[in-house]
Amino acid sequence: MIKKLWTESAPLTAVAALMLVVFVVSAAAIYLDPRTIAGFPAWLKPAKFAISTAIYSATMAWLFQYIRVWPRFIRASGWIVAIVFVAEVAIIDVQAARGTTSHFNASTPLNQVLFSMMGVMIGVLWVTSAGVLAALFRQKFSDPVWGWSLRLGMLITVLGSASGGLMIPPTPEQMAQLRTHQIPPVVGAHTVGAPDGGPGLPGVGWSREHGDLRVPHFLGMHGIQVIAFLGWLIWRRRGTVRLVFTVAASYLSFAGILLWQALRGQSVIEPDQATLIALGIWLAATAAAVLWSSRRSAETSMVTA
Repeated sequence: MIKKLWTESAPLTAVAALMLVVFVVSAAAIYLDPRTIAGFPAWLKPAKFAISTAIYSATMAWLFQYIRVWPRFIRASGWIVAIVFVAEVAIIDVQAARGTTSHFNASTPLNQVLFSMMGVMIGVLWVTSAGVLAALFRQKFSDPVWGWSLRLGMLITVLGSASGGLMIPPTPEQMAQLRTHQIPPVVGAHTVGAPDGGPGLPGVGWSREHGDLRVPHFLGMHGIQVIAFLGWLIWRRRGTVRLVFTVAASYLSFAGILLWQALRGQSVIEPDQATLIALGIWLAATAAAVLWSSRRSAETSMVTA
């Protein structure tokens, strides 16, 4: 598998291996370095981003084996994603070593420049990912179930990545400072309803008391892995494209509910009645849709037989 990934995209495979090393070092630093940043271990964010980029890089390299259209663009995409990830994680690690935050940091001119660079690079990454999605839609697949699993999974990943843009605008409190021509030390936030840095869930740091946009962002970002895996299971059971669409729509709806919950300033572990009702409707609709799609799949198989 490693040899095949290297053949499809050497830059992405190399970055995946590098980020695994960075993850191990960052994870060790969590216990060796007692400093905290915004209430969390200084090296927690570098560790999270290292493992996330390792998974994403390996996934992209694996995905390229199914894309034979636009070969030059695909090769260039591998290099672009690899360069962006190395630069992004490098800035995060440098800021952690300096004992300060990387995202939304506007406390000094240097921090402003570094975060602006990260923003530009993430924009380039998103456009590149959207291009890979377009290539998947242009690519013909001998098995439509597998083809649509990859397309819909990548579509959810692109949408999930775009949800990160909701963290960039200034909060009402920050906007009030900007109106007085004062630059706040932080511009933007992932927490809704309170400043970043409050009590968080172990390992991920998602707010336990307020809304957190990182929850739906995380779920959306990993759509390509989840939907591809579920699509593989559907293919193994000789399911239909209809079932793949049902599963993808359910996953996207669930991410949408979590986004709606976060935007209302509500913690993912403390859903209110409205959220519980929405989750109940989602669960019932998913069960009904999967049952209907499965029956249609069985009927189609019987007719074909």
